[in-house]
Amino acid sequence: MRQSGASLVAKRVLDVAGAGAALLASAPVMAAVAIAIRASDGSPILFRQARPGRHRKPFTLLKFRTMRGSAPEVVDAELDAQRISPLGRFLRATSLDELPQLVNVLRGEMSLVGPRPLVTQYLSRYSIEQARRHEVLPGITGWAQVNGRNSLTWERRFQLDVWYVNHWSPWLDVKILGRTLIRVLRREGISGEGHVTMPEFMGSAKNGSTAR
Repeated sequence: MRQSGASLVAKRVLDVAGAGAALLASAPVMAAVAIAIRASDGSPILFRQARPGRHRKPFTLLKFRTMRGSAPEVVDAELDAQRISPLGRFLRATSLDELPQLVNVLRGEMSLVGPRPLVTQYLSRYSIEQARRHEVLPGITGWAQVNGRNSLTWERRFQLDVWYVNHWSPWLDVKILGRTLIRVLRREGISGEGHVTMPEFMGSAKNGSTAR
């Protein structure tokens, strides 16, 4: 089911209602996290970075900061492993670092469910098929996240993202949200083998033509 017309309205209603309720419920936790980051790692409390959204339109992603120092312009997995703080590891393990993205959802830049927004340097590395992940709003969680998250290969992750684009329905979103809660409680798929999250995506030679 493609996202259009009434289906987009239904998804937006679910996003606003869900993100609003989650923000209210998590406000004390977010305040405690902000205080902990300020006390242990200093300022800034939030990590901000430009990410491509639906139709590749850039927006500013919000997360709680989990690394020391300023964010580099490009992905560097080895540097990330050195820069992540003990508090940051805990925030990532519990997914608490993602809570500020509820604001991105209320702004209409993200959805509760959709392909995760990745860094802009990957845009030229996608195959035409992989680039279809940008046909929908990026999400806080998604089909790939509940089917392995960062333990997946990049190729499998993008296959799952495109599957979501092709098979989206309101009920699928509800299913993903339910499975996300279980994944978070179990702390599954937080990182790929030997990496803080995942290795850098360099593109896939077997994918042939890339999307520019």
